[in-house]
Order: sequence, then structure tokens, then C-alpha cells
Amino acid sequence: QLSCLVKVVTLHGIPKDLDSYPEDLLLFLSPSDYAATGSCRQYFANIGRANLDVLQRESSQRKQLLLEALECLNISSTQVNNENAEILGSLVCDLGGEYIRNSGGNLLKRLSQCDSFLPDQEEAIRSVISSGNTTFGPLETWSAFTLSELSGLIPVFDHSIFQKIPK
Repeated sequence: QLSCLVKVVTLHGIPKDLDSYPEDLLLFLSPSDYAATGSCRQYFANIGRANLDVLQRESSQRKQLLLEALECLNISSTQVNNENAEILGSLVCDLGGEYIRNSGGNLLKRLSQCDSFLPDQEEAIRSVISSGNTTFGPLETWSAFTLSELSGLIPVFDHSIFQKIPK
């Protein structure tokens, strides 16, 4: 339905008020289509708020969106800072384990909003959390608030992580 809607909306060219359309619609446009109305950063900030699950998890469309986002944000290494994580929004759910490891805790809060993880992502999340080098600090200092903030990651925690969190 969204794909058809994009065809109708863009029938006579790209409308100048694309930002007023639902973010999910933008999933079916390319950054170059959007360029006439705004920057690629704005496009991916809007995409980051969209429901990515409209596209299948491992689909070529989703992979292409992530690659284009990384290029737009000039992310050439596997490290994502807080500002870029904010722009990527739900696209962080598609970042591989290397990005999660090398970005330290910058992605944890965003990752906690993801519906599911691939095995290499789970391993990277456990590694980052166990290191204690995050804004949440060492596991031994966590509180109920911390667990609430990262509640979406709890299914990824293993026994060694739970042991260190105070009761």
C-alpha cells in the first residue's frame, strides 16, 4: 500500500512538503528523490522515526537504506557517535556487531527499542554491557531505573550479567 501511495504522491514529481507525509512513506523513496526538498540527514532522521518493520529485516531495501545512511552521515568506520545514532533512529537495529562493539554505549538506548537481534548483535551487546564502559556505568552500579531504560535488551542478558546487577 505504501509503495502504491508513493507512486501516486510522486506522479507529478516530488512534492515540496514531503516532511508532512508519514515517515513510513519515505521508506519507498530514495535519498536522491528527497534531495529536492531537504538534506539527506533530514531524510534519514525521518526514516529513523519510521516503522522499519514495514520492510523485511534482511531485505535488500533495508540493507540499502542503512548503507546510504552511513554514507550520508560520513560514517566510514564502524564507530557511531551519539548524534549519528540519534539520526539513524531505528536503523541502528540493523547495524552489525562490529558497530555495536566499536560504538561503546552510544547505541544501547536505541538498541533497546529493537524487536529482535541477530546472534552477532546479541554477543556485541553483552560484550559492551559487561565492559562497563557505557554511560550506564558498571553493572554493579545499575539500578531499577537503568534496567527500565534498557528493558528491551534484557532478553539478551546472560547469567554473568544478571549476577553483577544489584538486587
